[in-house]
Amino acid sequence: MKSLEAYSPAAIELRSGKYVIRNLDVAGLAGVTIPWMREAGWNPGVNDAQTFHLADPSGFFVGELDGEPIATVSGVRYDDSFGFIGCYIVAPRFRGQGYGLAIHEAARRHLAGCTQGGDGVLENLEKYKRIGRVFAHRNARYEGTKSCLDRHAPPPAYVAREFALEEITPLDRECFPAVRTRFLASWIQQPGAISLAVRGGDGVCGFGVIRPCFSGWKIGPLFAQEPDAAESVFRGLVNHIPDQDHFVLDIPEPNAAARALVARHGMKEIFATARMYTGPFPKIRLDWVYGITTFELG
Repeated sequence: MKSLEAYSPAAIELRSGKYVIRNLDVAGLAGVTIPWMREAGWNPGVNDAQTFHLADPSGFFVGELDGEPIATVSGVRYDDSFGFIGCYIVAPRFRGQGYGLAIHEAARRHLAGCTQGGDGVLENLEKYKRIGRVFAHRNARYEGTKSCLDRHAPPPAYVAREFALEEITPLDRECFPAVRTRFLASWIQQPGAISLAVRGGDGVCGFGVIRPCFSGWKIGPLFAQEPDAAESVFRGLVNHIPDQDHFVLDIPEPNAAARALVARHGMKEIFATARMYTGPFPKIRLDWVYGITTFELG
């Protein structure tokens, strides 16, 4: 596995104390990581700093050279078996000098002992392999507008915050590799977002969230045990946003029913990532995942 070279600029500056890697609090996320994500075209949610930080308050890092932020990454440790690396950005003029690898290694150390997931751009697959990641599947981002939907009333879906969190957690756990109760509670209730759920015979059989972003909206997660539940939640979520607004949904391509959903609603692929893992692949119901929560946190 590739590691930081001892005489790279980053390693030298780490030893001298000029390059410092430290944790970010909510204000740091809002002041560094979120603006950088916007500039990179990732279009984060307007409340992502607050909700992301709750997933793991020790899991967000910034690299500063002479006090100037030049790199950022997250390594969210959900439990002792699974973590997720994201928010990985290095300022352009500092790339190729080891600064990114150094902060990435800090995130990996934070996730020691865990299977480590991550989403990355497809053109960098070979680079990811060199740091120990193994390709699992392709994810694709699809974009649509509310006007793409037909005008029939959507099947019934109900506000998720009216359900006990314990009713939603079992489905979330089937679709995500770890329990994330505190994050999930905040994610469902974040300001400006709409969260909906539907009940089936054995409890909640589908739920999802659509949140406001700096441009348009993102749906995620969208988890459902069968296509009708996914359709109900999807249409209910989009029904709540203003006419003509655009929105995106990130789907795992192995889920044929998710591919059918985006095709049915005239959505177009605009971006794709590679889902990768270091360590054993988690066992989840990918056929129930119609929308990934975020590319940054899994």
